[in-house]
Amino acid sequence: MILNYNDVDLYQGEHLVLRHVNFCVEEGELVYLTGPVGSGKSSLLKSSYGEVPIGSGKAEVLGFDMKRLKTKHQPMLRRQMGIVFQDFQLMPDRTVRRNLDFVLRSTEWKQKTNREHRIDEVLAMVKLSDKKDKMIYELSGGEQQRICIARAILNNPKVILADEPTGNLDAENGELILALLDEIRRQQHTAVILSTHNLQWPAYFPGTVYSCGDGCLVTNREKGKSEDIIVTENQEPTE
Repeated sequence: MILNYNDVDLYQGEHLVLRHVNFCVEEGELVYLTGPVGSGKSSLLKSSYGEVPIGSGKAEVLGFDMKRLKTKHQPMLRRQMGIVFQDFQLMPDRTVRRNLDFVLRSTEWKQKTNREHRIDEVLAMVKLSDKKDKMIYELSGGEQQRICIARAILNNPKVILADEPTGNLDAENGELILALLDEIRRQQHTAVILSTHNLQWPAYFPGTVYSCGDGCLVTNREKGKSEDIIVTENQEPTE
């Protein structure tokens, strides 16, 4: 089990964001978090790497008890994760290679040749090998998000957390990003937890769907039907 929450309450300050959360993710699983802005999707993701504290209940992520997780142990947890942000969070004053090398240096890859080899590997996986020496500002939005995915998989994570990864992209690039994440999941057996406002993605890339709303988290399986997936036959996904 990658992640297992039992009857968890999540707070932002004194504000209760989600109550009685039951949430589990298996190795290699694709999980969607859906719901309107402010419904708690991002807070739930952030709680899995210690940025939002667990208020009550039991929460375990990658073998770590999140209620007892000490600050000094957070890097050990986060090194097993890859995080993809909606707003990319790349360093615009550096090349693609230097952006990726910064992460490897920060995670104790000491040998330059090993770092260069790993950078070449992940860029090949996201099909951007020819962009290695480009500045970030020279890339399109879709290319920048693919670099974010390359960055996220540098350390062979057990889980990728993607917070609205297609939110700033058009439909074509959004579909490319989802296809890439799903391919990595299948090839590397990496779990992917993806928050999205696009309710059509699960019809194209099937996975478990959780829906946030009114302070609660429910799944399509709990509802007994996929009522939180809205799609018509042959309809193209839209952002």
